[in-house]
Amino acid sequence: MGLLKKLATLGRSTREAGAAAEDRALQHLQAAGLRLLERNYRTPGRGGGEIDLIMQAGDGTVVFVEVRQRAAASHGGAAASVGAVKQKRIVLAARHYLLRWRLPPPCRFDVVALEGEALHWLTGAFDAGGPH
Repeated sequence: MGLLKKLATLGRSTREAGAAAEDRALQHLQAAGLRLLERNYRTPGRGGGEIDLIMQAGDGTVVFVEVRQRAAASHGGAAASVGAVKQKRIVLAARHYLLRWRLPPPCRFDVVALEGEALHWLTGAFDAGGPH
């Protein structure tokens, strides 16, 4: 198989795996009482941010969720892969999303980490000020 064809196949399967991880995270969050507002929200232009899931808790809090999947917990696991640069892009996208609200609601940034069959939901994983 040629290199370009291999890369195209890899991209599709990676995208499909990411979508499946988001589906699983979404089901978990909805079962916990959160309501989906947006999925795969992207800011316009190059270098912008993207948010996997935007949910709303029963108390009105808007929850920006990053979903990460790893086969195993080695190298820090899925949650550790949400570094400072990724957090900055998520915060940028969240600020852009909130421009549509007349009065910004309370917000938080969560991470759903999938490692093998395990699902870990980290509420308040980081804040808009950057990594802890």
